[in-house]
Amino acid sequence: MVSDGTVRHAPTLVEVARLAGVSRATASRAINGGDRVSPAARAAVEAAVRETGYRPNPAARSLVTRRTDSIAVVIPESDSRLFTDPFFATVLHGVTTALASTDLQVVLLIGQRGVDRARRMVGYLRGGHADGAIVVSHHRMDSVVDVLAGSDIPVVLIGRPFDATLPLTWVDVDNAAGARLATEHLLARGARRVGTVAGPPDMSAAEDRLTGWRAALAEAGLPADAVVRADFTADGAAAATERLLAERPGLDGLFVASDQMAAAALDVLAAHGRRVPDDVRLVGFDNMDLAARTRPPLTTAVNPAGEMARRAVQMLLARLAGTGGTESVVLPTELVVRGSA
Repeated sequence: MVSDGTVRHAPTLVEVARLAGVSRATASRAINGGDRVSPAARAAVEAAVRETGYRPNPAARSLVTRRTDSIAVVIPESDSRLFTDPFFATVLHGVTTALASTDLQVVLLIGQRGVDRARRMVGYLRGGHADGAIVVSHHRMDSVVDVLAGSDIPVVLIGRPFDATLPLTWVDVDNAAGARLATEHLLARGARRVGTVAGPPDMSAAEDRLTGWRAALAEAGLPADAVVRADFTADGAAAATERLLAERPGLDGLFVASDQMAAAALDVLAAHGRRVPDDVRLVGFDNMDLAARTRPPLTTAVNPAGEMARRAVQMLLARLAGTGGTESVVLPTELVVRGSA
């Protein structure tokens, strides 16, 4: 409303085109980043936009560009795990940081695994509500990954897929090497009866970490039979540690496949009067903030979740721009030694 009480209408694309001396189609292409616009015409349209205060209609722009200016982060897990596992917070922070210098927004799709939920997620993406997707914490039987692999939606996975034949791009840490470092450190600290609280068998990270643990023990000529699975939750790890101590009372070393599970294992060991590291040396995996706050602080292999997220964003943006991003990436890891081993 102007000072005389009349209502001023919003400037239109037609008015911008008239002021710039070009056709409406040319004005639309210039505003929406299209090609086939001469430098002179583009400059005239930009001047007309500034003079009129024209603001493009996002819905109309999306019809022209077929872009939503958003990407989806797909996490096929329960919301309870999403909000309790620090891995996901680190990944989401990495994604938003990598997008901070762009105009892209993040759409978060979460939910329990299952065919119906997968169908809804993929239906949303196929409906054109996001320009591409980053999939985190996927499992062997996830329909989301299988369906996306057969679609034309640009996708990058954080974590390698089980099926190496799927036409998917991914970024991951060298999980097997990290677990091997962790186990070799336990052996170097004098442990000879080494067990593991492994992750679920339907996740590639869990299987790779178990492979690394087994490889280190095999090279040392030691048995690799003290294995109990958990689900990457604190409750699951506590139950697995209880079972492991009952089955292997002589345990003097323990590799746990995530820091959150390792923190729960510390509590169980303390409840059983097993001192860490005097009686049992313990190493985790992730090196999240939690690792420095446990008592004693956790020795742990580094899982560069934030860097994986940033790489995934870079790869997806390259895919969207048609400039690459099709080569999968494996990031190195290292061991951070603290009081638990």
